[in-house]
Amino acid sequence: MRHALGVLGVLAAGVLLAVSAAMNWRFGLNLGRTEFDGQIYGAASAAADCLKALLPFFLAAAIRNRMWSQAVASALVWVVVTSYSLTSAFGHAALNRFDVAGKRAQEHQVYKDLRGDLQRAKDQLSWVPQHRPAQTVQADINSLKNQRMWRWTKACTSTKSRSKRGFCDKYHALSSELASAKQSVALEARIASIGAKIEGLGGSTASSKADPQAEILASLTGFEMEQIQLGLTLFVAILLEVGSGLGMYVAFSQWRLYERHAPAAPRMRRTVSTAAAAVAAPEVTPVPVAIEKPRSGANDNRSDVPQRRVAPENDVERFYKEKVETQDGSSLTATELYEEYCAWCETKEKEPLALPTFGREFGELGVQKGKIAGRVRYIGIALRSGKGLAGVTNTPAFGKKAA
Repeated sequence: MRHALGVLGVLAAGVLLAVSAAMNWRFGLNLGRTEFDGQIYGAASAAADCLKALLPFFLAAAIRNRMWSQAVASALVWVVVTSYSLTSAFGHAALNRFDVAGKRAQEHQVYKDLRGDLQRAKDQLSWVPQHRPAQTVQADINSLKNQRMWRWTKACTSTKSRSKRGFCDKYHALSSELASAKQSVALEARIASIGAKIEGLGGSTASSKADPQAEILASLTGFEMEQIQLGLTLFVAILLEVGSGLGMYVAFSQWRLYERHAPAAPRMRRTVSTAAAAVAAPEVTPVPVAIEKPRSGANDNRSDVPQRRVAPENDVERFYKEKVETQDGSSLTATELYEEYCAWCETKEKEPLALPTFGREFGELGVQKGKIAGRVRYIGIALRSGKGLAGVTNTPAFGKKAA
């Protein structure tokens, strides 16, 4: 589960880093006087954005190794590249948001105008009197024109008699009906054209407001639209920068990159007296030990005790005696122990061993080691408080090998 979460976090942080690098590249591309200069600035901006994601690792490593000058340099470079990336993110986010909002506002206005034209055309169509199809009315008019009365009235310009007036009244009624039919056809064509334009705009997008999110937040908070849009722009830019700059460092924490596991050490063995050992295991044959003859003139009243050759103590053993004490129920992580060892070496003006070497030599002292909550811990020991260390020795549970 931990590895799955780590992989998902790395993928999400990688996407944010890619987006941020692309924004920096576009921002740098616009800074060049020529196309080649723009490519140079764009590449430098993208590289700075990638460096922004790596610098937290470098800073943590420098602090861990107590390399303060490198830590300060890493922090300074991180601040510079993050500030540069943040300005490009601000510009890119503002440009896109206001462009999109302006385009939506224009589309919304066009949509409103078309809806108004459509409604007016429908109203005009409803005002047109009832009529027959234009082809039918035109056929009736042509039939009237073929009659003799059409010639006698001189195309309905001479209506002295009642029959002529009746004929012309019928002709004028058909002409009016034909005009209504033609107007109806024109209005229907106009309505169809406006409907096609509205569909081309995309009804859901064009009918929505220019910036619905900002308008909702403005109505809830009472701030002005411009202030809400500015705040949203800043929020998006900060989201990209924080996610791309620290996302990788947070995601890789699942694997504890800086923790080094010391090699396995044998369990601590208790020393027993010779008598108890003889009772517990009488069949064990004693191992002969080389005995060194006492030197002439030596002031030793126990010349019969064999002298064993003991190897000199190393730095890890001296550190154990001076800074560590046995304590039931206590434990120390490998990291805490190594940091205390480095501090001890600094006071003694000694070069500390590497963490794996230190862990191996410390494990040879016989201290019990286990893994608790995913971290390596040395069990049964604690750091001394620093008081009363003079003349105090802490003999580890290990035996000196005879020469």
